[in-house]
Amino acid sequence: MAYFKKFSREDVSNLSQVKSSVARGIRAAICETYPYLEETDIIETLIPKKESVYVGKCGHVQLCVISGTILFFQERDGPWLPSLRVLHQYPEMMKRLRTDKGAIKFVLSGANIMCPGLTHPDATIHDEGDVGGPVAIYACDKEHAMAVGVLKMSTADIRAVNKGIGVENMHHLNDGLWKMPNIN
Repeated sequence: MAYFKKFSREDVSNLSQVKSSVARGIRAAICETYPYLEETDIIETLIPKKESVYVGKCGHVQLCVISGTILFFQERDGPWLPSLRVLHQYPEMMKRLRTDKGAIKFVLSGANIMCPGLTHPDATIHDEGDVGGPVAIYACDKEHAMAVGVLKMSTADIRAVNKGIGVENMHHLNDGLWKMPNIN
């Protein structure tokens, strides 16, 4: 289920600046999940150490906001996930899965990604991942990611079982978060 299907500024409650220790914790968690950002110093561009970090709540989703822009979000105790705008700037930061053409319209309407859509001959599992791991979802023959999700089963199980939900769709192109990148 995509959490930002209907999302607006009014859905964000309690947007507040966090203490520097909390900001360091968020930054460390993001670096741990996406080592590429730390290895290439991109994290310095995204979340500079001296920049004020704000966290907004939207139900059970937290938003990490820098300079009025939503960069990352986290559902409950799950991993911090990048907004698609961040992912499009730094596509190498996440593990990638590519769906077949038949899955595109469903993913873009917020549906979860089913295993057969990832094991079809036109689909590709570019990177291996474990349950709960964040992944970028690409469409067959497209350059940019169309969704960000969390693996509901390992990529090995996706291949072996080949039925049921493989990836939970958390954020997709043209959802509320995509349409509202700034929170000012």
